Amino acid sequence: MRDLDFLEKLRRSRIIASVKEHKTLEKASKARIGAVVLSIGNIGNIKSFVDLYKKNRIPVFLHVERLGGLSQDSEGMAFLANCVKPDGIVTTRNQLIKLAKKEGLLTIQRVFLFDSDSVKSGLKSVQETQPNAIEIMPALLPEYIRVYRQETNIPIIAGGLIRTRDHIKEALQSGAVAVSMGTHELWREPIGEELPNGSPGEEECR
Repeated sequence: MRDLDFLEKLRRSRIIASVKEHKTLEKASKARIGAVVLSIGNIGNIKSFVDLYKKNRIPVFLHVERLGGLSQDSEGMAFLANCVKPDGIVTTRNQLIKLAKKEGLLTIQRVFLFDSDSVKSGLKSVQETQPNAIEIMPALLPEYIRVYRQETNIPIIAGGLIRTRDHIKEALQSGAVAVSMGTHELWREPIGEELPNGSPGEEECR
């Protein structure tokens, strides 16, 4: 999947399903979402999970640090790209972003913000790696969503601690292109049409 195709899907839905339990695999495959991030699985079953979403034309990303039995090196990334064939990966690690890009995978770099030093180190990391998108955690940090948009010009995904539709709207109106969440009740309906035209996140999807 091309970067622009992925962003267009996010523009239409604005929701990414974060799947952390086997019981929500099927629910995510039937939801109106822009993408799915899998944080479960191992080298024995992950391809079947990826194929489930590809069958339903849902972009699928793998949180590579959570995959059992996968070596986190060039050989492991080549195996993912050539045998499992997700659309991309999610990771906190610069080196994995670089390896995934070499294999032609889309990349989402996850950044945890908990103090001023983490804001600076996160900016430095993503400016070095230039991922396709940045996931800021926790999601409810509107000021820093705006900072990362201004400093990087890379699409921002807000993730973590999302419990209500108002939380989703707040993150999107602060400039996030999409919101990632594990609460499956919030996957049911896209939220893009509820936002005013020209909301900050819209521009980044075009």
